[in-house]
Amino acid sequence: MLPHERIIVALDIPERDKTIALAKSLAGKVGMVKIGLESFIAHGPDLVREIVDGGTDVFLDLKIHDIPRTAGAAAREASKTGAKLLTIHGSGGGEMVRAARDAALDTTDILAVTILTSLDQSAVDG
Repeated sequence: MLPHERIIVALDIPERDKTIALAKSLAGKVGMVKIGLESFIAHGPDLVREIVDGGTDVFLDLKIHDIPRTAGAAAREASKTGAKLLTIHGSGGGEMVRAARDAALDTTDILAVTILTSLDQSAVDG
């Protein structure tokens, strides 16, 4: 892997046109771009498909967390966008993690998030 391929750029901007333009300008210069929940909700799966079709790999950061059947179905549909990486929330438990992993297409790797970076120690301790 080349050094620039290790870079993931977060495209957490609300404007669809700016997101697409920035993704196109980064094609071949970074490993992939990250699309978060806000952009995905605002612009839908077609945003991811357009970026992938433009030659840039996508890390789809949705942190899916639901009952296993629903999480699996969501992971399957998200992987159909062409995303290379997809996040789920590990606190959903082993059955949910397995359901997401088993349902996603082989072209999408699943990453389990365990703790959000916004949480401080007191929030983690409960």
